[in-house]
Amino acid sequence: MIFLFGDERAVPPDHADSNYGLAEAVLFRPLEIGLSQVHRMKGESPDLGQAAEDYERTIRDLTRCPAPEIPRLDLVLLGFGEDGHTASLFPGTAALLESNRLVTVGQSPKGIPSRLTLTLGVINRATVVLFLVPGAGKAPMVRAVLQPQTQTERNLPAAQVKPDNGRLVWLLDEAAAALTGKADKKD
Repeated sequence: MIFLFGDERAVPPDHADSNYGLAEAVLFRPLEIGLSQVHRMKGESPDLGQAAEDYERTIRDLTRCPAPEIPRLDLVLLGFGEDGHTASLFPGTAALLESNRLVTVGQSPKGIPSRLTLTLGVINRATVVLFLVPGAGKAPMVRAVLQPQTQTERNLPAAQVKPDNGRLVWLLDEAAAALTGKADKKD
């Protein structure tokens, strides 16, 4: 089994905001997953454009998928922001529109601005895309993505995750699902 990353902030791996650092501390180390199985994005790179190209090459090498084909990843696990972003694909940004690359440089409107991210092309080619979304703060955006009522809601990054020939799964806690009318009620 190999592990790839969906996005990474422009920080070193030991930084408190590093996705790799968090995964290493709470997943890879406790489960004794060898570092040879983990392929991280180099967020600390002084040239993020080159880092995106390097990571795309890593994905292509690991999946034996030459360009311009898009590899089929087994599982893409995604989080979800209160603004409707996923990976580091934020509303209204160029990364959301990238259609020729597997990995690109994204820009966040808050926090650490520069990031590496998978593009919708590779995400939507996955066999399974799994959103893991907890919390009441995300409930309004969960409703907007799952039950869009406007073009703006349909254009949200998370709403554009629609696997071509794969399966889309949403795991929501009761608080996150509260406004969809589909939360499992427990007595």
